[in-house]
This record gives sequence, C-alpha cells and structure tokens, in this order.
Amino acid sequence: MPERCQEPMRCCPENGRNAMSIHTRKITDSCRDKDCIEDLRVYLTKGSQSLFESAASAKVRCVELLYTYIDVEPVAFDRNHYCVDVTFYYRVLADAVIGAARPASLYGLAVFSKRAVLCGEDSKAHIYCSDTRIGGPDGMTRIGANRPTAIVEVLDPMVLCSKVREVCDCRVPECSAQIPGEIRSLFDEELVITGDRKRLFVTLGQFSIIRLERDAQLVVPVLDYSIPTKECSDSPGCAEDPCEMFSRIPFPASQFTPHNCDRPADAPCNSSPCCGK
Repeated sequence: MPERCQEPMRCCPENGRNAMSIHTRKITDSCRDKDCIEDLRVYLTKGSQSLFESAASAKVRCVELLYTYIDVEPVAFDRNHYCVDVTFYYRVLADAVIGAARPASLYGLAVFSKRAVLCGEDSKAHIYCSDTRIGGPDGMTRIGANRPTAIVEVLDPMVLCSKVREVCDCRVPECSAQIPGEIRSLFDEELVITGDRKRLFVTLGQFSIIRLERDAQLVVPVLDYSIPTKECSDSPGCAEDPCEMFSRIPFPASQFTPHNCDRPADAPCNSSPCCGK
C-alpha cells in the first residue's frame, strides 16, 4: 500500500494553482512587557555634572532610546529555552534651575538591563550562509550558529518622575556601569561615573516586545506571481500628472444634493429612513 502523502499542497496541486517552498523566520516564542523602571541613575556629561552640582533643582524633560544590546544564551537545564538579556541605553535631557537664570540643559546617559526566558525550540543542525566569516563581525561562528535570533521592539520610554539625591543619600547599591565605547562616543563630553556629589535619578515607563525567531522552510500555496501595478517614474515629485489623477475621481454629486434638517450633510446614506426611497 503506497504511503499517504504528508504534504497535500505539494502532492495535490489542484488544491491551489501551485506550491512553493520558501525560507523565512518562524516565531518560536514571544512576550510583552510593561516595565516601570524606578530610580534609574543618569550619568551626566562632565559639563552637565558641573552645572548640576550648583543647581537648586533639576527635572528630566525627555528620554530617547539610543541603542539596544541583545544577547542570547541557552538555559543550562532546558535546551529548548534561551535567556534573552537586553540592555537599553537612553539619552536623557534634563533642565536644571540655577539661581534666577533660565533653566540650563543637562545631558546624560541611563542604562537599564532586563532578562526574558523564551522557548527557542531545539535544532541539531548548524546553519551557515555564504557570507559567514569565522570570527568576523557577523559573529556567525560554530558556537552560535544554532541559536535562535532574538528581536526586541521597544518604544521611547515615558518619563514618570525624576529626583535629585546627594551621594551619601543614595540608597541604591553601587555598581560600575558597563558602557561600551560606541555609546560613550555619542556624547560630546566624557560621562561622569564616579567622583560626583549629587546624582540625578529618573523613573521611566517602557513598553517592549521580545521574541525568538528560527529559520524555517515552509511550503505555501502560490496563486500567481506578484507583478507591480505601479509604473516606474523618474520624477522626484508627483508620480503622475495631477490633472490626469483628478479626472479619474468620480464627481461627488451627493455632496451637492440638499439634505433635510434632520440629517447632517456628511451622514451615511443608510442612516436616514428616507434615504433611497
């Protein structure tokens, strides 16, 4: 007895006009988060820290997400799950009140790290592509060739509140900030990590989505090849003549028709009992 076909679309093309194998990324697991990041220290630039030391008060105006670093490591006790370590780097803009003068602008950096454990599925195949370079900048070595890809989508955070503290009043544990040189180079001045007397802290609200993706081959129905309908144009402005486009717009006769007092002019036709009768 012949074996039953396991791929109906491939074996029975009458189910569709055709079938095609495609290579894409399959989402193996995902999660969303709504983080309230309390008392996140702001590392001000050298000039900003000097102004901040003599300021009567300071308030964070806005925060911009500069960069997100993502690292994926397998969970030791479950080979199907992976730890996704995410580090967010923010540019912080604040206003400091110094005497009776206008508020002075302060700039600095804030760093926040979080971890998510997601299912990345297990695959014993080592996947390489033609542009793989061993030890190259793409990082596609044999050690990491079988790990899923982590994707993080995040919005710019909302500033919830900010506060100023003396160094001796800081109740958060001291730790040395791991700030890559590429992030430091985004600021005009050196960031002050230690040796300060006053520190600025900010509380942020952040929405994010984290997912793991793995390469997969799928069979999908193909109805027809997608042929563009838009004609190519070398004009930097409008792609077509505006009068030609206007000529294809139907005349809005209904907008010239008088309406009774009970029905607004922009109300849909079926909203009136006398409409169409």
